[in-house]
Amino acid sequence: MSTDQSPVPETSVPTCYRHPSRETYVRCTRCDRFICPECMRDAAVGHQCVECVAEGNRGARKAVPRTVLGARGGATAVPIVTYTLIGACIAAYLAELASWRVVWEFMMLGQGVLPGGQVGGVAEGEWYRLFTTMFLHQRGGSFGITHILFNMWALWAVGPALEQVLGRWRFLALYVLSGLGGSVLLYLVGSPHDSAVGASGAIFGLFGAYFVIGRRLGGPVGPIVVLLVINLVITFSVPGISWQGHVGGLAVGAALAAAYAYAPEARRRLVHLGAPLVMLALLAGLVVLRTTELSPAM
Repeated sequence: MSTDQSPVPETSVPTCYRHPSRETYVRCTRCDRFICPECMRDAAVGHQCVECVAEGNRGARKAVPRTVLGARGGATAVPIVTYTLIGACIAAYLAELASWRVVWEFMMLGQGVLPGGQVGGVAEGEWYRLFTTMFLHQRGGSFGITHILFNMWALWAVGPALEQVLGRWRFLALYVLSGLGGSVLLYLVGSPHDSAVGASGAIFGLFGAYFVIGRRLGGPVGPIVVLLVINLVITFSVPGISWQGHVGGLAVGAALAAAYAYAPEARRRLVHLGAPLVMLALLAGLVVLRTTELSPAM
C-alpha cells in the first residue's frame, strides 16, 4: 500500500514597495502598500508611507501665527506704515517750505477768511482739513522746525512697536482717527477762527494706545506715563499750543486701543473692524452737528 505525499506550496513574502529587497508585513494605512521601517511615518492610526505623508502636508492649510491682539506674526517686521507716515509728513513740510499756500489751503480751520480774501474752513464744506492738517507742521515762529522734529521722533519711537503688535491696518486706523479726534475737538470747543497744524493729535493718540496696550500685556508703562505728563504740562503751559488737538487725540487713541486690547477673543475680529467704524461715525456726527451750529453765522 502506498500513499502520495502532496508538495509543500510556495509562499510569497511581501516586500516594501520602495525597497523590493526588504521583507515587511506593515501596510500604509492610506494607500495600503507594504512599507519597511525606513519608509514608515507615524500617523494618527498606524503608519503611512512617505508619499502619502507628503501629499497630506501639501493639502493641509498652514496656520498663520498671530500676535496677542490678532496681528499676523512676522508680517509687520518692517514698520512700513510708520515709515510711510514719517515720509508723508516730511514731504508735506518740504511743500510748506516751498509755498505758504500749502498751509493756508490744508491747515485745520473752522471758518475764516483766507489770505486771498475768500472764506474757507470746515464749516464751508472743506472737511478734508480735518485730515490734511495732521501732515502739516509749523514752519516758523517760536517752534520752527522743532515741531516736526519732535513729532517725527515720537512717531519713530513708539510707532514700530504698536504697528508690530496691532498689525498695519489697525495701526493706521489708530493713527488717522487719533489725528481726526484732535481736529474734531478743536472744531467743537474752539473758536471757529482757530487754526492749527501738526501731527500732535495723532502722536498723543499713539501715546495713549501705548499705555493701554502696555497695561493689557503687562509691559512697563512708566516711561510712557512720564512722557505723557511732560507733554501735557507743556501743552497747557506754553501759549500757542492747541490743547484741544492733543487731548482729543489722546482720548480717541486710548479708547480705540482699549477696544483692540480688551476685545473678547471669540469676537476679536468683529470688534477690531467695528470699533474704528463706530469711532469714525461718531466723529463725523459731531462735525455735522458743529457745522449746523455755525451755519447761521455763514
